Amino acid sequence: MAQTPQQRRANAKFVKDQDARRGKSEADRQARSKEVQKATISPIWLILLGFVVFGGVFFEVLQRIFWR
Repeated sequence: MAQTPQQRRANAKFVKDQDARRGKSEADRQARSKEVQKATISPIWLILLGFVVFGGVFFEVLQRIFWR
């Protein structure tokens, strides 16, 4: 089965990372791992989740205030 371009890029990145680790001590590898990590969820999904969770509360409050 042939690799997709995405798999090929992921494999190349993995090989590059492994080559960079080769011959270095554990302390050197730990120092490198403290780089900035990407968020696991995008800001758009966070906004959407916030709207779903807090939007319902907001509209419920509006309903109780104006439509007794």
